[in-house]
Amino acid sequence: MHKSASPKRKFKRIAIATTALVGGGSVAALLAGVTPATAAHLASQPDAPIVAFMVPLTILVLVMLYEVARIALRGNLPAEAVAPRRTLRHWSPGRGES
Repeated sequence: MHKSASPKRKFKRIAIATTALVGGGSVAALLAGVTPATAAHLASQPDAPIVAFMVPLTILVLVMLYEVARIALRGNLPAEAVAPRRTLRHWSPGRGES
């Protein structure tokens, strides 16, 4: 019997990897001496909102540039297939049409 990749299995792998990454980051932060008090002090700095906005925005722009370059370097874009025009067969006028 053929086994296919299931979206549930892929989601499960992503969930496990994300959980491990968050757990590892938490352990690394505790080992580095980051406590809630120091985190609150850093969050009250004027640059914290700027960083919270600019870091995800920069990552988004870099990902978009990567995707555009990947598509552009792949070669010609595939031509769009024009949908065939539907023709009405055996049509006759209905009531009130002539």
